[in-house]
Amino acid sequence: MKQFSVLVLAVLMTACGQQATDWAPAGEHIKTAWAEQINPQKVHQEYPRPQMVRNSYVNLNGLWDYAIGPKGGETMPGAQGQILVPFPLESSLSGVAGSLTADDALWYRREFKLPGKWRNKDVLLHFDAVDWACELWVNGQYAGSHQGGYTAFNFNISPYLDKSASQEIILKVLDATETGDLQPRGKQTFSPSRGKIWYTPVSGIWQTVWMEAVSKEGYIADYQLTSSVEEGSFTVSPKLCGEGQVKVELIEGGIGYNPEKPGSKVLASVIADGSPAVLKVPEPRLWSPDSPYLYGLRLTLLKDGKVIDQVNGYTSLREISIAGGEHRRLALNGEPLFQFGPLDQGWWPDGLYTAPCDEALRYDIERTKEYGFNMIRKHIKVEPSRWFYYCDMLGMLVWQDMPCVSNYKKRDDWAQGADVYDAGNSDQLSPQARENFISEWKDILDQTKKFQCIVVWVPFNEAWGQFDTKAVVDFTKAEDPTRPVNMASGGNWISGGVGDILDSHHYPHPQMRIWDPEMVNVLGEYGGIGLIVEDHTWETGKNWGYVELGTSEDATAKYEEYARMLIPLVREGCAAAVYTQTTDVERETNGLMTYDRKVDKLIPARVAAANRSVITCRCKR
Repeated sequence: MKQFSVLVLAVLMTACGQQATDWAPAGEHIKTAWAEQINPQKVHQEYPRPQMVRNSYVNLNGLWDYAIGPKGGETMPGAQGQILVPFPLESSLSGVAGSLTADDALWYRREFKLPGKWRNKDVLLHFDAVDWACELWVNGQYAGSHQGGYTAFNFNISPYLDKSASQEIILKVLDATETGDLQPRGKQTFSPSRGKIWYTPVSGIWQTVWMEAVSKEGYIADYQLTSSVEEGSFTVSPKLCGEGQVKVELIEGGIGYNPEKPGSKVLASVIADGSPAVLKVPEPRLWSPDSPYLYGLRLTLLKDGKVIDQVNGYTSLREISIAGGEHRRLALNGEPLFQFGPLDQGWWPDGLYTAPCDEALRYDIERTKEYGFNMIRKHIKVEPSRWFYYCDMLGMLVWQDMPCVSNYKKRDDWAQGADVYDAGNSDQLSPQARENFISEWKDILDQTKKFQCIVVWVPFNEAWGQFDTKAVVDFTKAEDPTRPVNMASGGNWISGGVGDILDSHHYPHPQMRIWDPEMVNVLGEYGGIGLIVEDHTWETGKNWGYVELGTSEDATAKYEEYARMLIPLVREGCAAAVYTQTTDVERETNGLMTYDRKVDKLIPARVAAANRSVITCRCKR
């Protein structure tokens, strides 16, 4: 097995700074190498929103006071210690490794100072993700609430700021996890040790907290973007807080374009006055996994000829479609492309939902490319914007799942031989649960659809909380008609087809459970080759894989065998495949890497060669 060298680890860990003496990770579980170098004064300092970069930015990550009290409490109890934001309460890197029940409230408190030049500005306080419902007080005044654990939100806190030098914010968080059925929660459970594929709960702040200053006259709140390869154009639709004209500029970029240091050559410029801006691209360059070219993007808000606001970002020109022929295929920029990637849970042994640092966040994507994959299925979790930025920058296709709700209906019909049937969970989910699901899914779509790396939406997985499938798929298509929708990855399928993709799961070897000539047929999960690496497991015992082998050589050979089995499926119409999985996760030891990312369990060069043979095999169209 390939172990990291000390030099490589040292280089990677410099991104996290040097460890401070007044804080330490909690708990006894394994940790990544990055965890050993975290500085609580400089944790996740990178600008968190790469597609909308302003020149005003204050990062509020770091040590906050925290307390746990009764759910119904109206004021924060006395501080019980400090917690390292943005790591969730239950994680090692929070410094607490605590727990929260459905009857508890988690409280956060922090003081900060405003930059002097912000005195005549509106101040936006951003929380990039809080699981699950929260309320905010600023200097003792109620400032607002939010629910939904996977998307960013902000408050204009200017009305509540004091003229004094110090400001106080208090956040109250409720998180019932799987209690009841109200909230999407993915694979979180209060009892992870009793189930093979369920993990430690995540509560509270788990992404960056930050502030920015904007003009009181108005600002650019957001924008949406679509691209047309055929026309060589981008359509940008700004969303404003206030009124004015928006000047939209497309800027020469290149591979690895950095939105914080935009280029100077303007390729196209349009002023939008209440309508979308259409920018024609001279000599357009397309984005693909082999050539991930990024353009710079700049939006400037003008009022009476005066610059009121400006944000810098980036985008790319690519088009995802469905190619016809004998079999329907997923196409990128008009050409069929077999999409092959790992199931990526996005969990960390020390940060749970939160990567220990930005370098670690990028690392998994780089390794996935080194293993020869061109796609990642992000499994019932939504990552920070910087993760999608790295996928855009490095050239990685993404299938984005919706995190499922708590109510799971088993597919008992399969035992009777029925392969295709309508979903019927609506009667098992409360109206509020269905409303919460749709509301949060809409927020996820709105927040992430600017990222061109995303090429498929997956609203349901394996009938977990699946309900009103056609209505949910229709909603998804209405929110974003530019991408295919995988109605239910391995879940309850509706006869006659809904959405664009029919998705089978089969473990351990690749096999298609069902075919539909009118749809794109994919193998949404297979594999799960297990290999236990001593001293690199979450705990001793209770470890498992769908097939369990004893050496890296044996595991790699089994992977190659499965790749050879995939090729005839591809030739007969399988358009994509997802291998389980990127890393071990808690008790699952079926990753390409160990959970701590310190050991390659399978031999990367051989896996990459096997993957290339699948992606490039001659396919019937």
